[in-house]
Amino acid sequence: MEKAKISVTQLFALMFLFEMGTAIVVSLGSQAKKDAWLAILLGLCGGIILFFIYYFLFRRYPNLPLTAYTRKIFGQYLGWIIGLLYVVYFLYLSARNLRDFGDLLLSSTMQKTPLLAINILIIVAICYVLYLGIEVLGRTAEVFFLILIILGVVGNFLVFVSGNINFENLLPFLENGWKPILKTAFPLTTFFPFSEMMIFTMLLPYLNKSDLVKKVWLSALISSGLIVSFTSALNIAVLGDEKVEKSTFPLLSTIGTVNLFEFIQRLDSIVVVTMLITMFFKIAIYIYGAAIGAADLFQLKNYQRILFPFGVIVTFLSMAIASEFSEHIEEGQKIVPNYLFIPLHIIIPLLMLIVAYIRSRLRSKGKQN
Repeated sequence: MEKAKISVTQLFALMFLFEMGTAIVVSLGSQAKKDAWLAILLGLCGGIILFFIYYFLFRRYPNLPLTAYTRKIFGQYLGWIIGLLYVVYFLYLSARNLRDFGDLLLSSTMQKTPLLAINILIIVAICYVLYLGIEVLGRTAEVFFLILIILGVVGNFLVFVSGNINFENLLPFLENGWKPILKTAFPLTTFFPFSEMMIFTMLLPYLNKSDLVKKVWLSALISSGLIVSFTSALNIAVLGDEKVEKSTFPLLSTIGTVNLFEFIQRLDSIVVVTMLITMFFKIAIYIYGAAIGAADLFQLKNYQRILFPFGVIVTFLSMAIASEFSEHIEEGQKIVPNYLFIPLHIIIPLLMLIVAYIRSRLRSKGKQN
């Protein structure tokens, strides 16, 4: 890992922007219809439970990234394979998010621009910032966090004063009972976006005050979860649950309804800039986690030398991942949660925690004897 440190506010900004990612603009939890906002809140509760698994692992190995303590726990060979699996997984998720970003720009503002051109431009910018180091990324996050908050306040204010909000669209509460809400919350909204914070197990050793990890992580997780839930409720109140479910990017449609004095309208750029900011940091954090993980596994002196190859891989994957956006979304809702999130976000971390606990107990008993 590079010799660098990030502050508490920088880590919070990185976590908050990461959590916003695509969750703020896609139809998250739409399977729960009018109660999508509640499914997101329940998913947040599931994310908090998973947080404690990752946190207890961090407390046992505060100076090591995830790929290092997999070898400590499972042994040199099995741990190395599991670490490599996580590196590949982080690259895959960065490619999925890059595809989301490219398709949003195509559908909103740049219909005639090739998807490959958009993806290459964002990857070049990301690799340049990552080459400068995690401290530069952290300071950049602080600036864009403030910009995102301003955009959010302005956008929500304009939607509220536009008169397009109909709170009856949110009623009746629990129209279809708890079953669709629980099925949506577990596993969909628990895994996306809340369990994705697992990537920060690669970055926590950089924090200059490791004793504040719990406060920073939970505050970023809860605040971002509440905002995503509020945004989901706002989309339903403006568009109705049927339109939200059919819309690829409902926030774009919600902000598009604003028309004040026949002058303040066409505010799609607020959503596009919002996603540009959040997706930049989400993709960057995934690529950075993969890069320092690979550098750790292959004993490289620095991670910079593999940033460009990783950028090429992510760009290629983002194009090859699906033939069209609907296929990409279906893969993300049906295949990824069951075959990737469950083993990599729950089963393996839980096994690591159990094995680490048993080993520490055996060591303490051995010392007593």
